[in-house]
Amino acid sequence: MLSQSLQQKMQQKLSPLQIQLMKLIEVPAALLEQRIKEEMVNNPVLEVDSEQGGRDNDEDDDEAKDEVPEEREDRDATIEEYLQMEETPAYKLQANNFSADDKPIEVQMTEGMSFYEHLEEQIGLQDLNEHQLEIAHYIIGNIDEDGYLRRSPQEIADDMSFSTNEEIADEEVEQVLKVVQQLDPAGVGASNLKECLLLQLRTRNLEDPINGLAYRIVNDCFDDFTNKRFDRILKRLRITDSEDMKDAIEEILRLNPKPGSAYSGTLVKAAQHIIPDFIVEYENNKLTFHLNRRSEPELRISSRYTDMLEGYVKNKDGQTREQKEAITFVRQKLDAAKWFIDAIKQRRNTLNLVMDAILKYQGDYFIDGDETKLKPMILKDIAKMTELDASTISRVSNSKYVQTPFGIYPLKYFFSEGIQSAEGEDVSSREVKSILAESVANEDKRNPLTDEKLMEILSAKSYNIARRTVAKYREQLGIPVARLRKEL
Repeated sequence: MLSQSLQQKMQQKLSPLQIQLMKLIEVPAALLEQRIKEEMVNNPVLEVDSEQGGRDNDEDDDEAKDEVPEEREDRDATIEEYLQMEETPAYKLQANNFSADDKPIEVQMTEGMSFYEHLEEQIGLQDLNEHQLEIAHYIIGNIDEDGYLRRSPQEIADDMSFSTNEEIADEEVEQVLKVVQQLDPAGVGASNLKECLLLQLRTRNLEDPINGLAYRIVNDCFDDFTNKRFDRILKRLRITDSEDMKDAIEEILRLNPKPGSAYSGTLVKAAQHIIPDFIVEYENNKLTFHLNRRSEPELRISSRYTDMLEGYVKNKDGQTREQKEAITFVRQKLDAAKWFIDAIKQRRNTLNLVMDAILKYQGDYFIDGDETKLKPMILKDIAKMTELDASTISRVSNSKYVQTPFGIYPLKYFFSEGIQSAEGEDVSSREVKSILAESVANEDKRNPLTDEKLMEILSAKSYNIARRTVAKYREQLGIPVARLRKEL
């Protein structure tokens, strides 16, 4: 039986401004300009304030006032034109959203041969018939970016038999696979690391004592090699000269475990350029910082659209359906533009507030860059100082960078757990990690330090830390266990 009833309940909802703000806070300086341009393309009401131009320094502001913006011949379409356009509007196909101090930069992209194109070119030069060539192409298509063939010849044969409706024997695939495994780079088409290393060693002169020993170590003692059980290898292969074994292991370590990694795709990518979000300076015994706004254009709402809306509202009588749609369109775009501009300003204020708190909290470190002066600092510490939520602090610290007089660091670098020393003083876990890294770097590689020994070293320096905590920090530093650090 259906019935109707009234219910009253409270529900939290985020405003469009709050949603915009949360998204923009996460965006680093390197991507902010792109995000702003995307919004301007989607909202014709937004435009760059040429009087501001996104400048940050006072002297730049003075220069901006002297510059007279060039008058643009291309005008944005009217609302009526915009609504009637079936094709993409012209303003969506071009961008003219650069600040006055932007310099045109031509990015040169070097087109190179991809890993798969390299293999396809080589396989075409092999002595294979049309049927074998078809199998070779299928095998190459199943090789991953690291150069490994993760599928068995039986699985490939079954797939090809099903797709071509033609019986393909496992032996045919295995035969063609051997040809693929002879291609450059050496090691391609292997099913696992052991096979990959053996394929590379087979391209060398195995009559050479060192190369021959390296092949025997990988082929006969691979598990002992990966676990660095050198005594077992010496005994099993009856090696009398440990220097020969050391040279053979060095040869193995020179091999490429990922033969496909030399090829980065169809385009050779340039090294990533980090743009700092904050710039910290120390002058005249005073710490200061400013937000990097070099690529952030100052936005405003186009007066053309506000005037147009006022004109429509004044002439309410006799409005056509198209004019009413135009009013609704302009109002929506104006609201969205106001929310976006306010979100940009609030983002700026939030980032400044958080960085100011971090600078005050870690002031001693920013003076000379001494890592031992970093205090334990977690998200809640900065949240308490700024009266912001910890999730907001997390968004601010994500993907942001700080330029200091002694280098550029991710903002997350300044956050770390706290550990209490024997004297009851709180110290940063980064200081403990630094001691761990230094101890491992200076250890005897023939008898590396175990986690228990590292715990004793820290205890002698007044850091009372459990062995499992030592293991956790060691793993965070990317340091393997003592057994895997052992060398001859």
